[in-house]
Amino acid sequence: MYRKKMVKILFVILCVMAVAVVAVTLFFQTPPFGRLPRGERLERIRWSPNFRDGEFRNQEPTSLMTSEKGRWEAMLDFVFKKSPEGLRPEHPVPSVKTDLRALDPYREFLVWFGHSSYLLQMGGKRILVDPVFCSAAPVSFLNKPFPGTDIYRPEDMPDIDYLVITHDHWDHLDYGTVTQLKGRVRKVVCPLGVGEHFEYWGYEPERLVELDWNETAVPDSGFTVHCLPARHFSGRGLRSNRTLWASFLVEAAGRKVYIGGDGGYGAHYAGIGERFPGIDLAVLENGQYNVDWRYIHTLPKHLHAEAEALGAKRVLTVHHSKYALARHRWDEPLENARRLAEDSSLKVLCPMIGEVVEWSVK
Repeated sequence: MYRKKMVKILFVILCVMAVAVVAVTLFFQTPPFGRLPRGERLERIRWSPNFRDGEFRNQEPTSLMTSEKGRWEAMLDFVFKKSPEGLRPEHPVPSVKTDLRALDPYREFLVWFGHSSYLLQMGGKRILVDPVFCSAAPVSFLNKPFPGTDIYRPEDMPDIDYLVITHDHWDHLDYGTVTQLKGRVRKVVCPLGVGEHFEYWGYEPERLVELDWNETAVPDSGFTVHCLPARHFSGRGLRSNRTLWASFLVEAAGRKVYIGGDGGYGAHYAGIGERFPGIDLAVLENGQYNVDWRYIHTLPKHLHAEAEALGAKRVLTVHHSKYALARHRWDEPLENARRLAEDSSLKVLCPMIGEVVEWSVK
């Protein structure tokens, strides 16, 4: 009798485990996770000098985690450990709701939406970078925006000439946002492999400008995009580094803007500064850092060195003030930006979310 009872219990446990495995498998196959490269795109990836042994590699040796914790252990610690004081703001973050559609399309400005999302106008083109207006995680409760920061939606955006995606992490490539914008985006600029997600989500291949590091495209007369290295990683599911991560430099109307994306400090900054002297604006990562992953996100002590190596006339820091993806105080990156402005000759832009900022330098 006891043996039969134990067999039944074991059977029930196995059934529950099987159902859980099937549920998780099906969840990872839902559209927001995108699709891994295949066909001609995969063949192009295999020929890339930056793709070795089945994955993309950084130019310098780069450990994802620099502590004894693994990636998943660190993630579980972040989700379930008690939050440190100041991780999230006690009051709504100051912001302003701007009518973006009413702005002069030939005026040179930028509007930051918090974290790494911003609208940039230059040379009569509207460039929207890493927009996340719906969800920054596979399930929304894992990554809730701070109060006061979630005031923009895809429908608030004007028609976009270039949607620029620096890599396919959830806090930079938002399925809900890019699918809702699909009818109002003329071209997508993205690193090699990321175009697979967009094709899967209904974007036509001819709308994709998909580049490897050190490749250049001229999608419009007088408008040039250079795809450049970054020190980071990629992936939306269980498999990492099957798509490339990148920074970009955009040239138009005699201006140069560096779109830094995510990444740690490295020799590539000096190389970019030497190759492209006179950068008018550099948008640099400043937030969600930790010594446990110091090679793949910029530590505060390296922020000045990056800006100096690039030789930028102006700097805007991003990747902060909307989500808590690390254990530092929510407003610490804002203090980093203020110190950078005070302790150097750099012109550092510190806008509110939604504020229109004139960025060009004569």
